[in-house]
Amino acid sequence: MGTFENSVKKAQEEISTIFPETPLQHNLFLSSKYDCNVYLKREDLTPVRSYKIRGAFNFFSKALANKDLHADQFVCASAGNHAQGFAYTCNHFKKRGTVFMPTTTPQQKIHKTRAFGGQYIDIKLVGDIFDEAYEAAHRFVAEENAFMVPPFDHPDIIEGQATIGLEILEQLEGKSLDTLIMPAGGGGLAAGVTQYLKETSPDTDFWFVEPEGAPSLKESLIEGRRVKLESVDNFVDGAAVALIGEHNFEALKNFPSDKVLLAPEDRLCATIITMLNIEGVVLEPAGALTIDILQSLDPETIRGKNVVCVTSGGNFDFERLPEVKERALKYAGLKKYFVLRMPQRPGALKDFLFLLGDEDDISRFEYLKKSARNFGSILIGIETKNPNNFDTLMEKFQQNGIKFQDITNNEVLANFLI
Repeated sequence: MGTFENSVKKAQEEISTIFPETPLQHNLFLSSKYDCNVYLKREDLTPVRSYKIRGAFNFFSKALANKDLHADQFVCASAGNHAQGFAYTCNHFKKRGTVFMPTTTPQQKIHKTRAFGGQYIDIKLVGDIFDEAYEAAHRFVAEENAFMVPPFDHPDIIEGQATIGLEILEQLEGKSLDTLIMPAGGGGLAAGVTQYLKETSPDTDFWFVEPEGAPSLKESLIEGRRVKLESVDNFVDGAAVALIGEHNFEALKNFPSDKVLLAPEDRLCATIITMLNIEGVVLEPAGALTIDILQSLDPETIRGKNVVCVTSGGNFDFERLPEVKERALKYAGLKKYFVLRMPQRPGALKDFLFLLGDEDDISRFEYLKKSARNFGSILIGIETKNPNNFDTLMEKFQQNGIKFQDITNNEVLANFLI
């Protein structure tokens, strides 16, 4: 048994003292849809609803076993899930901890971090993205002589996350692990599990998933070095990292870049809604990445095989549900926004309403401005039951001389007006 494999086994034994192994569930809905055996490794069911507790607990266990360490205060930076694992662990070991989070972190994650940490945790909100909070945490370490617990870029964190791989193999009970799909993010999970399974399941085919707006691992593999993204889309807050960890990239650098697939954020929203409505499974955006990407795989590569998707987190803030539903409808082509130029005369609005089909519904309507004496501009949102209905509707606009602009996918304009 290799050194890393031994270390992961010891880590799993320690972690099992605070919570049992998370379920590996065969999912009939997804298996039927993709003609294979889909299993969900439910990391959204840990005490903090994400896998991050594994790395944090392993890091603390090893740090506190080091007799030369004399830190009175621990520090972490996190978009939410690492913070909760860190807070839970601080409370468990009765150690003071300070958490740095981006100001954009969902309130649900902030409240849960406070709840898990209790009297042992202070929270500081700094910056708009994770990397700004991370830099602030490092400054705090230097100023306060505190001890940093990194979110992903450390061998002990990687080792803790690798326990997921150990559990999966045990839970498959001798069945082959043909394909394993994991979110990338900072890379701790992917680095740990691939390293463990290289020794214990060498025939497993790995796929990694990143949000389309934060392809840190993919860009780094393309360039053959770590690449820091100039900007990231923070919607998938649990995986929106601008620079993959150094140790993590070292472990993953030999994978071809085409093993990293990118999930469009709007499509991901549709997956979240589907899992909620059909399966009753609550997943945060990062937690749904591996399920969403099943539709991007060549069906022949997984047909009839055992496919494990790691659902990495379920810390979903339900205040975000309207946005998620909106983006899901837009991805499905069932909702559009238009700016219309209509004549300002009696009966014009009534004439316009008669253009709508039986399945069309107005969800937003307001005058923007009077651009001329005889015409006015209107912002309108329309939902329908069939995306083809919009083709019919736009043809009617043209036939009736209504000037219009579809702003659904105009991100700048849509964000400003909607």
